[in-house]
This record gives sequence, C-alpha cells and structure tokens, in this order.
Amino acid sequence: MPEICRFYGIVIRMYLIDREHPPPHFHIKYGEYQAVMELANLNLIEGLLPKKCRQLVREWAELHQDELIEMWKTQRFYPIQPLE
Repeated sequence: MPEICRFYGIVIRMYLIDREHPPPHFHIKYGEYQAVMELANLNLIEGLLPKKCRQLVREWAELHQDELIEMWKTQRFYPIQPLE
C-alpha cells in the first residue's frame, strides 16, 4: 500500500484499486487508531480518530482532494505535501 503523506504522526495511504472497493477513499493510521476517509465528502466511513487528528486530516485532504481523486482513478501514486 503506497504511502501518500506523513505529518504530525499521521500516515496516509492508498491501496491499489484491484485490492480495494468503492467508494474512492484513503486509509489513515495514527498511533493505535486506524480509519478510512471517503474522497468525495471527506467523511470517515470506517474506524475512529481523535477529533484533532480527524480535523488535521480533513484540512489536508481538502487542500489535495483533486489530486487524491486523480490518484484513485489513475493508480499513479506519488507523495503529497504534508501540512506544516
């Protein structure tokens, strides 16, 4: 599973589509927490995250939503700039 970004201890990954399922989404790991965020509306569709972590991931995803959707469609993964 390619790592897309890492910031503040948060790791963002996206699986290859042949091993995944709709809707388009990405995976988040933060310490012992794991979650899945849908790309279309940036809501968690699986798992739990602490509130501050969820807010940071959502802020990052809003900035890069188009890139993330394009990655899902093309399966061309590359690192995306983290939050600073």
